[in-house]
Amino acid sequence: MKNIFLKENVFEYIDRINELSPDSKALWGKMSVNQMLAHCNVSYEMVYEDIHKKPNNFVKIVLRLFVKNKVVNEKPYSKNNPTAPQFIVKDERNFEIEKNRLINYIIKTQELGEDTFEGKISHSFGKLSSKEWNNMFAKHLDHHLTQFAV
Repeated sequence: MKNIFLKENVFEYIDRINELSPDSKALWGKMSVNQMLAHCNVSYEMVYEDIHKKPNNFVKIVLRLFVKNKVVNEKPYSKNNPTAPQFIVKDERNFEIEKNRLINYIIKTQELGEDTFEGKISHSFGKLSSKEWNNMFAKHLDHHLTQFAV
């Protein structure tokens, strides 16, 4: 698992993102490349922006019991996994805007560093270790960049 808090790994992700073009096609799934970039941005929006509704206490319990481990462990996602409603991007997005947003979020996360994320509260899963945050960010990025063959 790559470490999103290390500059050299961040540069690898950015290089992969920069290999994408507005014409990049997915190897699986229904999202366009623009939608995929916007979808990846949601993970960071939940950390840095106050634009997504937080789940109620019942939903949080369900997420912690049945979803959290699948999201924060090191096992890669399988193709065509279901996603949470707030991660579904149905409208078309601007490639350059979403690409630049994603790169900026990745850089911001690396610059803030592991210490900032140690014990940080997740919208859905409660308190996470920096390792769990890393796994969540890194494997989500890797999954979708692989989906678009970069």
